[in-house]
Amino acid sequence: MPFFARHWRIIALFFAHALAAGAIHTRIPDLQLQMGLSEGQLGLVLMGQPLGGLSMFLFSSTIIERFSPRRVVLVLLPLVMVTAALATVWLDPLAFFCILAINGIGFSLTNIAINVEADRIEAAGDVRVMNTCHGAWSVGFLLTSLIGAAVRGLGVSPAVHLWALVPILSILLFAVLVRMPVAPSRPHAGTKGRKLAVPTLATLGLVAFGLGAGLTEGASRAWSIIYLRDSFEVPAFVESLALPALLLAMAVGRLVADRFIERFGPVRVARSLSGLAVVGMVMVVIAPDAYLALLAFLLVGIGICVLYPLMLSAAARLGDRPASQNVAATTLVFQLVNLGAPGLIGAVAQGLGVRIAFAVLIPLLVLTFTMAGRLEPQQSTAAR
Repeated sequence: MPFFARHWRIIALFFAHALAAGAIHTRIPDLQLQMGLSEGQLGLVLMGQPLGGLSMFLFSSTIIERFSPRRVVLVLLPLVMVTAALATVWLDPLAFFCILAINGIGFSLTNIAINVEADRIEAAGDVRVMNTCHGAWSVGFLLTSLIGAAVRGLGVSPAVHLWALVPILSILLFAVLVRMPVAPSRPHAGTKGRKLAVPTLATLGLVAFGLGAGLTEGASRAWSIIYLRDSFEVPAFVESLALPALLLAMAVGRLVADRFIERFGPVRVARSLSGLAVVGMVMVVIAPDAYLALLAFLLVGIGICVLYPLMLSAAARLGDRPASQNVAATTLVFQLVNLGAPGLIGAVAQGLGVRIAFAVLIPLLVLTFTMAGRLEPQQSTAAR
């Protein structure tokens, strides 16, 4: 049976997850203006989402193992859609912060759940599917970004845009999940007594590898449109293309990545791509015009395309305890760092400009290049 025919539901689930989670990012600049927030204030408000996610990470493995990834997604992904739409109703910074916190709970639990399910399918079928799933996620995020760019160009309000997506995406989610089979858990050597997703040295090493790529992607989602808006005199539609440029490169890279990883190995691929990401980010910082900046975001997208999924896949394959615990622990540490990142980037953007805020990410991408060797032990574990 063809690959896509066997695994289309998990691939479609990643796609639907991106559509649900990504729409609000294209409207952050509009919500910022409607609430009258400075860059520094916006950075503090955006801390709500990672803060909400942090409240559930230690217990996420227990929740997912108890109710199954499918049920977690079916219940909580609609919560992500509704909270994104509610952000357009209460145009108050404190309310926006609280809504993002609830949104973060739903996003984090569903994000861990779909990655755990993809890993279970990999283990059951002895075939790589994680990067293809993340490629589908990037395609979905790209699509929702293009829709956001189009509706911004047409002058459609954030409220109409985000509320219209709720029933459409709910139907899509139900169609994907209603008959989705539950894959068995990956075998592991852990004991049944440990329920909390406490970080280990192995997961901390993987976080050090994936941190630069994850923060670069997150910062680009929130600040790339603002960067073009504040740096260049271009139409709103051109401003909105910064995020789609990054996501297009990420989507294409993820969809073709598995063949290169199988041929050259994860370490060589990770180091090559992280080096390219450094070059692209330097170009973002020094770009003299908007169109060179768009090219730079394309290079950054190619550079970081598979670094984050490689981190999660390696965590799931550690084998020392349930995959859901290692994925949750890795994501927990990442979100702890990510909690302060929006505020830091916002403060730097307000004080020194958005260009310098992006420059802060360059050392983290260099760290990713340095720590790529941490992927090798996970490959060995997976091979056994």
